[in-house]
Amino acid sequence: QDKEKLEICKLNDPPSAETVKDMIRYARNVIEEFRRAKHYKYILCLTLTPLVELLEICELSLDKMGAVFEDSNVYMLHMMYQAMGVCLYVQDWEGALCYGQKIIRPYSKHYPSYSLNVASMWLKLGRLYMALNNRTAGVKALKRAIAIMEVAHGKDHPYISEIKKELEDH
Repeated sequence: QDKEKLEICKLNDPPSAETVKDMIRYARNVIEEFRRAKHYKYILCLTLTPLVELLEICELSLDKMGAVFEDSNVYMLHMMYQAMGVCLYVQDWEGALCYGQKIIRPYSKHYPSYSLNVASMWLKLGRLYMALNNRTAGVKALKRAIAIMEVAHGKDHPYISEIKKELEDH
């Protein structure tokens, strides 16, 4: 699976091994930089400006890495997940949904069938669809989350009951 997780763009002129190595180094550095920036900005000041800067870091990094890596590449997914988190924090539901939709298919491919990481992403997507008044997509996503969680946690888990109640209330 490592080959799938580190997938490179399919181009007529594929990037050299050195270019790929440089991009992996860049990705690791930017992820570490993002973690530090997130840590300090959250501690110092939870204003919109630092959060916008964090989103810009994600977007610029995604643009640069996207020239070499496919969206299913783990470095791309990590940065999309961070961008989604910032969007959720600033209540940009459309932005968060856009990132979540890009993340879910590779997550479903990379993680085992009953992974709670996949269930968590379906849950987030379901709630975003509901918040954006797309009930059909929301119900479908929440049901997919429940199906995974029932296997992982058992059908009687309180969290599953909570999500089912959420579905009934919409």
